Amino acid sequence: MRNIPALAVLVIIVSAFLFLPAGTAYCQDLEKERKYGFSFGHHFGFVHGQALEIVYPDNTMGEFLSELRWDMKPVFYYGSQIEFSRIDLMSDPGVFASVSLKSGFLGDSGFIENRDWMSVENDALTHFSKHTNKTREFFILDAAVGLSLPIESYFYLKPFLNVSWMRFAFTGRDGYGIYARSIGNESIYFPIDDDPILWDFSDIVITYMQKWLVAGAGLSVGTKILYPFSINTSFKISPLTYCAAMDEHITTNTTYLDFTRFGFFLEPSVSMSFTIQPIELSLDFAYRHIGRTRGLSYSKRGSGNYFLSSVEAGAGLSVLDSRFLFRLRI
Repeated sequence: MRNIPALAVLVIIVSAFLFLPAGTAYCQDLEKERKYGFSFGHHFGFVHGQALEIVYPDNTMGEFLSELRWDMKPVFYYGSQIEFSRIDLMSDPGVFASVSLKSGFLGDSGFIENRDWMSVENDALTHFSKHTNKTREFFILDAAVGLSLPIESYFYLKPFLNVSWMRFAFTGRDGYGIYARSIGNESIYFPIDDDPILWDFSDIVITYMQKWLVAGAGLSVGTKILYPFSINTSFKISPLTYCAAMDEHITTNTTYLDFTRFGFFLEPSVSMSFTIQPIELSLDFAYRHIGRTRGLSYSKRGSGNYFLSSVEAGAGLSVLDSRFLFRLRI
């Protein structure tokens, strides 16, 4: 009786070997019949660039009244991606949809530099300050839906629509300031290098948060002629951008709310992949840029009410995104 379990195991192993060719062929037939599938992946990477905060002039002479550059140099992130698409893109036209989420590792990410051009006489710099920047929040959610169109057996095109939601938050602390001395009134200044006012800061000086919503269109071109290697290039573009931002100046106890729209968004990218079914490894590079938008700005002092400002606000983003993606197709 003790040999019965061992005998049963032997029968199972022999049966598996006997029926393996037929079973393998059956699975391959199912794979051929199945036209669509899901892929699930995890990615790790970093962005390197800046978020921009802008105030446009009212009656001063500079291109901007104020410009703040918030570094993300770099911010590392991790996240996940899911995609539904044709298993063989080169066989027939089809549809696809994908969703990707990136969440950043928080910490110091460079500096925040604040510049003002407040003179009514010229466009010379009047105020400058620099602080250590910490990225407090970093989220990017991208979604796309489109078509896959094979071009003979060499290339495929993927026209698509995409939506991107982004949320960034920063804190500037410590640092120093250099301020030109005013001449008689607050709108005329000595040169900033002529015996300026110097100031040292400690602790938190300023905070800033951006929330972006971008909708646009794109086109990808790919090839698998070097299979298992493949290359894909993509380009996204849109004027449909919206940003809600909040800036808190701790030292002056002033808060600004900016609502900007209709900037210029573009994102070229390239992806290089290596596939051993059902696993795909990819190395991706993308440059995401949003030009200087314009919109309304509100401000308040302390716990008072918000008032509409006489100047327009702007926001921008310029980052290089590099990532490694591990993906499993089922």
